[in-house]
This record gives sequence, structure tokens and C-alpha cells, in this order.
Amino acid sequence: MIGFSSFNTTRETGLAAQACIEKIQALADQSHAQCASPLYTMIDIADRLERDPQTSKNVWVVRSNQPPGVESSPDHTHTRISAWPLRFSPQACASEKPLLYLTSSATSAELCALSSEAAQRGIVCNDIETLSSAWPKGAHPWVPLWLAANPQCLPFDPASGAEARAIAIAALQSLYVEGSDGFYYMALHDEPNDFTGPMSNHSAHQAFKGMYKISETVGNAEQPKVRLLGAGLALRSVISAAQMLREDWGVASELWSCPSYTRLARDADRAQRWSRVHPDVPRRSSHLRECLNAGNSPVIAVTGYAQHVVDQIGAHINARFVALGADSTASMPAEPTPGQTVDKRWIVTLALRALAEDDKVPQVYVEQAMQRYQLQ
Repeated sequence: MIGFSSFNTTRETGLAAQACIEKIQALADQSHAQCASPLYTMIDIADRLERDPQTSKNVWVVRSNQPPGVESSPDHTHTRISAWPLRFSPQACASEKPLLYLTSSATSAELCALSSEAAQRGIVCNDIETLSSAWPKGAHPWVPLWLAANPQCLPFDPASGAEARAIAIAALQSLYVEGSDGFYYMALHDEPNDFTGPMSNHSAHQAFKGMYKISETVGNAEQPKVRLLGAGLALRSVISAAQMLREDWGVASELWSCPSYTRLARDADRAQRWSRVHPDVPRRSSHLRECLNAGNSPVIAVTGYAQHVVDQIGAHINARFVALGADSTASMPAEPTPGQTVDKRWIVTLALRALAEDDKVPQVYVEQAMQRYQLQ
């Protein structure tokens, strides 16, 4: 049997990662309208890292297939279609380089094989949400379960190109400069971003930790308020729901983008376990608690995956909590299309129900919303 090796992280690995980070940061200062979506932002990053003589020797880019509508550049002389040759290369194994893996993998079996091929390393970018599928976000139902349960994987669902870029930079720093174990996963959609705007360094740092605020509360102190959380393409529905709540029902909303519910849950779980075995010292906090436990307004958290992805954070939120996923309210349509996400009308209605249960709005609002939005 022929054996193969894992990669060896060296000083040169860190220098290569730093060169890639500097290149990506320089790209962030340029305006590329076609790169507004997470998918095309990451394609642009991969293209430019490969083409630039200063970074092409410092990165491994693997493209297991070509996304629809995206033509290969004739300059892609370094493009790989598999990471297996790297596993058998003595030179590659002697000094690891940052690995960026672009794929379309719809099942957990495919992702498991891919991660083994890449030695459980790198940044895996999956574009299946751009394809027609009977499954939420194009992913077989086992995929989000596999992502959440795999301790070697830290999954993200960026809403915008700016989020994807921030996550890529932080992942390069974590994996190849600081030497962390495991790999990062990003689910990428191709919808242009027009709803989050540019990110500050503080927002980018918080996005990598799992969530950041994109809008302060709009409304006066007398208005009932909810906190709306959204990930990936579902954030667009969340923002639309906030507008409907304000205009139709006089309810104010605080908006949060949550690129990784799984990271938030793992961080909160670790803090809880630490506090449990150290009862004589102050409780250890978590990013989730720091963001949400200052108030008691209901929290409505939305994902384009099944509801269980959001349920992970529920135990760590003190306020009334509502989790909403693609399977929460109705079955998928007979002929699914790319980009479908949670219905904003249900977000509004469930937010009103949470407020009614807290006696912040009349119960009749819920019944009126069901009739108004034809949800009955």
C-alpha cells in the first residue's frame, strides 16, 4: 500500500500566509462590482492569488469543478483539480502552504472525502447554493449536521462579499500564522450584496467570532423591540422583515448578521463547561452572551438551513428565543430554484407572536398578520 503524509507547518508557511493576507487586504481597497457576492469575491481572490507572481508560489488553489457561468482564465497555469497530488509530494508535505479549495459538494459524503483529501486543512468554499435543488441551500440534510458535529471543521455562511473576505483573512491567520488545527468551510451564494455595506475592522473581527451588529435599533423607547439575527442569504429576508415590522406594526428591530451559529454555540458551550467546573470564580463569558444578554427583547434567529442549525444557540439566550429555518413553516416548493430562503412574512409573524407572549403587543396582531400575509 502506498502511504501519504500530512502537511508540515513551518516558518515559511506563516510567511506565505502573510503574503496572501496582504494581497487580499489590498484587494479590499479596490472596487469590483462583480465581486459583491460571497461566491464571486472568493473566486476573485483565488484568481488574483494565482495570477500574481508574488503570491502564486505561496498558495495552493484547488478547483474541483467550474461554477456555472464562470469562465476559466487562460492565465490559470497553477490551477489544481485535486489536493491528492499534494499529499504525495515530498516538497509539499515538507512545508505547508495555504490551501483554498473551491468545490460544489452537495452531500456530507463528498465533503468527508474532500476534507480527507485535503488532510483536514484549508479553506473550503462550496457553491452549491447557486444550483437548483430540492434541499435548503442546495445541501443534503446531513450536510449541516456533519458541519456542526465535525470538531475539525468551523463552518460559516457569509451574507456578503465583505464577510467572506474577512473570514478568509482571519482563517489564513488562524490556520497558517498561528498554527491552529482543522479547516474552515464557507457556503457561498452568488446574490449581489446591497444590504450590509462596508465592514469596519471591528465588525470583521466580530464576524469571524460568529456575529456582529449591522443596525442599531430604529424607533423610540416606547416601541416594542425585537432582535433579528440572520445568516447568509437569509439575512436579506431578515432585513426586509425589519422594515415590515416597523411600517406595518410599529415594532423596532435590532439587526445582527450571524455568519456562524455553530461557532457561537461552540464558544458558548465551552464557556459554560468552564464555568461549571470553576464555580468559585466569575462565570466565563462568550461572544454570544456579550452580544445578546444585555437586553430582554425577543431574539428571532433565522437560517437558510434547517432549524436545528439555529437551535444550537437557544440554550444560551436569556430572552424569549425563536429559531426559524427552511423547514420551520412549510415544505419546499415543487420546483425549487437557486437562492430561495425563509419567507419574510413568517419572520414578521413569529416576531409578533414572541412579543405577544411577552405582553408587548396585543395577541390580535398575530391573527391579523396571518390574515394579512395569507399564511393561513
